[in-house]
Formats: sequence, C-alpha cells, structure tokens
Amino acid sequence: MTRPITAGVDGSQESLAALAWAGREAVRRGLPLRVVHAWRYAEQLATADRGTQRGWASDAVTEAVRAVAERHPQLVTTVDVVEGEPVHALVRAAADAEMLVLGSRGHGPVVGFLLGSVGQQVIAGTARPVVLVRAEDRPAAEAAGRDVVVGQHGDSEDSAAVLRFAFETAAARGAGVRAVRAWTLPPVFAYSPGSLKLLDDAGGLEPYEKEALSAALAPWRERFPGVPVTEHVEMGSAGQVLLSAAARAQLLVVGRRAHRSAVGARIGSVAHGVLHHAECPVAVVPHE
Repeated sequence: MTRPITAGVDGSQESLAALAWAGREAVRRGLPLRVVHAWRYAEQLATADRGTQRGWASDAVTEAVRAVAERHPQLVTTVDVVEGEPVHALVRAAADAEMLVLGSRGHGPVVGFLLGSVGQQVIAGTARPVVLVRAEDRPAAEAAGRDVVVGQHGDSEDSAAVLRFAFETAAARGAGVRAVRAWTLPPVFAYSPGSLKLLDDAGGLEPYEKEALSAALAPWRERFPGVPVTEHVEMGSAGQVLLSAAARAQLLVVGRRAHRSAVGARIGSVAHGVLHHAECPVAVVPHE
C-alpha cells in the first residue's frame, strides 16, 4: 500500500507552510498528498447551519490546496474535511500516512506555547513520524549544502526507525546526513564490572560513544551509499548538542519512545526541547 504524505491544515500561516513543505516532500518521494482539515460545528452561529459551516471549511482548504496544485501539477492530491476534534482526526489520518506534517507557531517563552496542545497530543498519540514546520519556513532552506541532522541514541535497534527516516529523507533531497550522538558522564553508581570492561575495551568514554554511533550507522551507510554521512559525537545535553549541530540544517530528526507512561502519552524531553528552539523543521519519529 502506498502511504500518502498527510498535512493537517487549519487555515493558519503555520499550517499553510506545513502544506507547502508536505507538497514538496511528496513530489520528491513520488507519493500522493493528503490534506486533512478538522472542523467543529459552532452552535453560536445561529445564522449558519451545519452544512453552511462545512462549506466554509471546505472552501478555505480548497483554496489552500489550489496553490499547491499550481506549483506541483504532477502531484496527486486528495482533501478530507472532517467534522470532529482535531486531535482525533489527525491521529486517525496519521495512521495511514508516510508522515504527518503540521505547523508550529514559533518561539515562545511559555512551555508548551510553541507546539500547542493539539500538536503535542498528536505527536504523542500516533505511531507515525510527525514533522513540525514553522510559518517562516522557505524552500530556500532546503538548498544544497544543508544536512539532514539526526539524533542517535542507544544501540542500533533503538535508533533504526530514526536513522531510516533521516537517510530516506536525505536520499530524496540529494542531501547529506549529520548523525549526532551526545553523551554525559554517568553517575558513579551506574558503573558495573561489565560496563567498565566495555569502556576499557573501547579506550574510554568518548571512543566508546564514537564506536556506538559508527555501529548504528553502518547498515544505513550500506543501504544508502550515495548519501554523504558526517559523524558528530559531543559531550553535553542531548537537546543542546542537537540544536547546535542543526543550526544550518534543512531538517532535524529526533526520536521518541512509542509507549504511554502512567500519566499519559509523552513526547520526551529531548523532542520537546528541540521543538521549542530549532530554527528548521523537526521530524519526531517514534521507536520502541
């Protein structure tokens, strides 16, 4: 089954930027584009019945899609105008998508302001990659020379989904991958005879981290031999190291655990941090 690239549109400038980004990515990958708009019936508008309000919503989305179709006449596009809660509609739409693309608001000093509750709940509620795009995003940011930056953590299995997404995206764009692995000094109680032996065999902490990154990248280098790869290992907090490495990136790819905690679904502290501060679009890819 061919999965479309799906864009959630609500009429905001951020969502229109997300739609434009999704259209370009669909063309690169040879995939169809699906546009989803969720609307809710406003009972307070006594002069407009449900059919009229649905027509307004449909007209607004159709106009936005027309602009994308004019730029990409070869693109196969479908539009779904769904009545209901945006979070539920977008999570359902994401289930059948190669990725879901949403708009984000830009920088904000209040935690949660950038992404908004809808975006956070959608990211946490779907098992598919979600890309967040700012209103200021422009096609020029995808120029040659800008890497796709990806955060790698854990072993090869832990980061397989994240690295796959990064390499597929870079291959479609003719870009390079900059793979970033951040590390910190573990607390004394974390050391065990087994871990100390591993570190001794690797020659210390930093060589061990470099070896782990190279091992995780090996199968993807083999699968995508035409994608240039830069390995970046740095001591520091994962969020800060990723943001620094992505200063001139065309896309930042991060992972999140695809499970629910006792207090509900979470997107993870690293993903949450980079979504608030990254200048480029951010892809959040769930992994087990």
